[in-house]
Amino acid sequence: MKNRWPLRLFSCALFIASDPTFAAQIEPRSEGSKNSKPLSAKSPQHRLLRVTSIGFSARKLSEPSGSARRYPWKRSIVTTVFWIGEQPSGNNPVPNRTSAWDKRWTRNYGGFDDPNPAHRSNYIPVKFTPRQNPFYCALPYNDKARTGHRLEAPRVVPWFKEAYQGPAISTCKDRWIAIRKGNRTAYAQWEDAGPFRTDHWQYVFGNERPRLNLNRGAGLDVSPAVRDYLTLKQTDVTDWRFVAFSEVPRGPWSTHGENNTFVINGRKKKGEKLAEAPKGGGGMIAR
Repeated sequence: MKNRWPLRLFSCALFIASDPTFAAQIEPRSEGSKNSKPLSAKSPQHRLLRVTSIGFSARKLSEPSGSARRYPWKRSIVTTVFWIGEQPSGNNPVPNRTSAWDKRWTRNYGGFDDPNPAHRSNYIPVKFTPRQNPFYCALPYNDKARTGHRLEAPRVVPWFKEAYQGPAISTCKDRWIAIRKGNRTAYAQWEDAGPFRTDHWQYVFGNERPRLNLNRGAGLDVSPAVRDYLTLKQTDVTDWRFVAFSEVPRGPWSTHGENNTFVINGRKKKGEKLAEAPKGGGGMIAR
């Protein structure tokens, strides 16, 4: 009978470590408690409490972030490559001179985003530096209607209320998403509606899968820059999810573009520093 006590104690410790509700009720006595004694590092009680705390730590470390719970990964999505200035073709009946939210998309970008790898360097065309983020994508939903927003938009777009800037402005344009292929993840801004559909909110914001279309049920279009970073084929399969800007690390997607949150924030900080700089006297310019 004496030899069974260590086994029972060990089994009890494992049970408590796996049951946080029960473990939370067990606390060491405070130093001021009656008949309290300091726990020895070798005592069974000390080992019991250490096992319990390890159980709690492992549970906390494995919990996903709030953003990951709110915007889970959409896995194994057929992904196609598109580009600003693309001409219509058999599987792409709509030209990409304009976007759902920018009638002068090609001009505002700076020109034709040539997808030919021989005409590209450092994720951008060799002929010009884009004035917008070259890491862009399209998803099959447009929150805008001819006037104002679609009726369901305030209900289905998770960030609609916080992003609303009036009836003429999309709450989806420029939103960041993460796109994953294997062990590499690229980050891109949402700049157009497609492929093929502009009303599939049940997939973009819900749990539905992309619907069948001319491109094997594609549910995501990505730019040549995203293609090159992830080494994608013209038609491939990726995972994607929405991300808060605070989750986006610096990378090749943080360098270019007047619509790029990194660039916008950098200019704001630069302006604040200039405004705070001391002014020289006697007409001298402070440097």
